[in-house]
Amino acid sequence: MGPGRGGEVEQTTDQDGTAPEGGTRTAPAARDRQGMFGVRGSGDTSGFGGLRLPGYAPAPAERPYGGWFDEFADEFAEALLERGIPRGAVEQVTVDRGEITFYVQREHIVEMCRTLRDDPALRYELCSSVSGVDYGADVDRRLHVVYHLLSMTFRRRIRLEVVLDVDDAHVPSIVEVYPTADWHERETWDMFGVIFDGHPALTRILMPDDWEGHPQRKDYPLGGIPVEYKGAEIPPPDERRAYS
Repeated sequence: MGPGRGGEVEQTTDQDGTAPEGGTRTAPAARDRQGMFGVRGSGDTSGFGGLRLPGYAPAPAERPYGGWFDEFADEFAEALLERGIPRGAVEQVTVDRGEITFYVQREHIVEMCRTLRDDPALRYELCSSVSGVDYGADVDRRLHVVYHLLSMTFRRRIRLEVVLDVDDAHVPSIVEVYPTADWHERETWDMFGVIFDGHPALTRILMPDDWEGHPQRKDYPLGGIPVEYKGAEIPPPDERRAYS
């Protein structure tokens, strides 16, 4: 292992492109934190002030992970092997802030979820959330789809994460495995523009059907957009009136 971009630790890989823990995912490029409170001269009254946060990706984890994570990882790997899902389907394993995350290739997400739900040693019966993250235009594979899974049998939570290019923001829908993902996938499409192939009705859920763009993408404007139904317009933060 060695230092990656921005001081992150990247995992070395074997000749076939995989690592002992599947670490083939690259971290977002480092960015300087700037803006937010204390900014002067912008006219911003929102408290935003052009905040920019550095891209952050936890380093790949190494064994032992600790707690029940090691036992689970072994059972998960065995279940994937039994179902013919290749080792490289897991790009990286990360343990951060007491949570374990498996970065997985999008083409295997449905069968991986089915394995987690049906295998008697795993039994992740509930997908409690599907959400999106956009790391910004200067980051490769900037869109992330995050799945929170819960085993009510074993009282354990894990996360799956799929990383996408913004120009190819497609990932298979998991509604056939977890029906609760229906509304969550619609919201992720609405806010981030991730297309869930095979979703039964991928339509807007928060914005009007004819709305242009996806409001939680980092390249979406913070103002200067006409307000629906009122004919008004909210100016961008740096053009708003300052009160001090």
